[in-house]
Amino acid sequence: MLATSQATPQERRQFWLLLLIALVVIGAGIGLRDPWPSDEPRFALAAKQMVESGDWLFPHRGSELYSDKPPMLFWLEAASYTVIGSWRIAFLLPSLLAALGCLLCVYDLGRRLWNRQVGLYAASALLITFQFVYQTKRAQIDPLVMFYITAANWGLLVHLLKGPNWRAFWFGCFCAGLGVITKGVGVLALLMLVPYLVASFGQWNGVARMGAGAWWRWVLGLVALLAAMALWLVPMLLGAKAHTNDPAYAAYVNDILFHQTAGRYGKSWDHHHNTLYYVPIVLFTWLPLSLTYPGTLPRWWRALKEKDARILLPLAWIVLLLVFFSIPKGKRDVYIMPALPMLALVTAPYLGELLQKRWLRIAGLVFIGVMGAAMLGVGIAGLAVHPKATTDFAIARGFEDGGRALWWMGTALGAILLLLVATLRVRRAVTAVAGGMVAMWLVLGFWAYPILNDSSSAAGVMQEVRDRLPPGDQLGMVAWKEQNLLMLNRPAVDFGFTQPWHDQYAAAVKWQAQDPAHRWLFVLDPVMGNCVDRSKAISLGHANRREWWMFKADAVAPGCLPDDSVDRVPAASLEE
Repeated sequence: MLATSQATPQERRQFWLLLLIALVVIGAGIGLRDPWPSDEPRFALAAKQMVESGDWLFPHRGSELYSDKPPMLFWLEAASYTVIGSWRIAFLLPSLLAALGCLLCVYDLGRRLWNRQVGLYAASALLITFQFVYQTKRAQIDPLVMFYITAANWGLLVHLLKGPNWRAFWFGCFCAGLGVITKGVGVLALLMLVPYLVASFGQWNGVARMGAGAWWRWVLGLVALLAAMALWLVPMLLGAKAHTNDPAYAAYVNDILFHQTAGRYGKSWDHHHNTLYYVPIVLFTWLPLSLTYPGTLPRWWRALKEKDARILLPLAWIVLLLVFFSIPKGKRDVYIMPALPMLALVTAPYLGELLQKRWLRIAGLVFIGVMGAAMLGVGIAGLAVHPKATTDFAIARGFEDGGRALWWMGTALGAILLLLVATLRVRRAVTAVAGGMVAMWLVLGFWAYPILNDSSSAAGVMQEVRDRLPPGDQLGMVAWKEQNLLMLNRPAVDFGFTQPWHDQYAAAVKWQAQDPAHRWLFVLDPVMGNCVDRSKAISLGHANRREWWMFKADAVAPGCLPDDSVDRVPAASLEE
């Protein structure tokens, strides 16, 4: 297949329609919810504090420096707020733009390496994949790092397969560097050079020949990589050096450059899973694209036997990425998400043929049908049967009516999916699958977001705090979470975030005693223990499966301090 030189009117219409659908699907619900735990409030709080303090170089979480992640996402959220003026939109905007960027990259790669129809198939395959849309509708770092890695792959593949194109190569290396200062793993895009060397020495078809005198151009790729990293590293190191009197800045540098990168990879301290953890991820969270595996696997094998470098480079890179993230004990499903755009790319050349296969269309209908039946069943059970699971969920989420709005939503969505299966059937199964996925994301954005927001974001609890806190009084926060400080929308005093809870409480009580008439404490229930008279405290209700209180000094038992056992509350009781 040869790339066409100019798009037909139909191809242009299809391209713009695809982008419009992507904008609607991924953007659905933006502005209708606040940041939800666990990561979104943390990142939004860091961005908000950047705007308020003017310190964009060193992120903070309350009064402490936040060194878990580089500040790239925080910068973009803060910049979005500076332009738009609404945090409800700004915190999700970087993920939306990253998603659109990924779609454009895979479309253009498909167009350049094969033709425009393959480019449309590649972008469509990516857009229909569950994990891609689910994660890009959230404000985490992973969609952004996926975009930078995909943009880096775009530059590398254009150079290595359609080159020499040194500008594209340098651009790819620069994007890899941006990925490094986003989450540290952007450099993995350069693993694409490994299969390129195999293809080059093996005389594979379609691989670009660079010439013997091009070594210095390769070195400029390293320069581009380091230049992108220096955009943050140089001012950060200089800024830390300027704070030599504060050991917190030296600790920040050590943590973010070593402990959170090589330390996290070599000695993972959370999310431990076995070596095969990613197998169900590539099978189930990559649905419905993963339904094509039985058809694409033999076709990939045939392409590899024919030495087609267009398939070798992206496919081998996916394997290398999976191997890299399978080695450490710590694993999360989002770690391998950058492989999705390349999977869509190497699937796209065969989609036109595969979508005509009856077995694939039946598999797609079964997928939508099972999902619809499950949602319909849960919805009806929640409305009519009230099993313990749905009742407990509604109570944990703070629904006073048993969550009827939520169960009606599940019932309606399940009915829509089953209706699509019943009316479109096998002949138009592709439309049924696409329509079902679109319906799911629209319902999530426009229906689920508003009814889940108060209990998921702490918006309701913090509104209660604002209503009860007299004007001019101060609030101190103990055992707080990022969503509490973010949603308070007024100044507050914290006693550290990473400090042990019993130490926070002790410091807070001393602070409150300095002005007992005008100082309140906002405290997590388990921390209070027997040291607070609950009859004199105000219950604020539940949010994020936690119970919160606020009280003045008259509720504090004199001389009573919780012991360090409050710092070891079972994780399940504090689940996000």
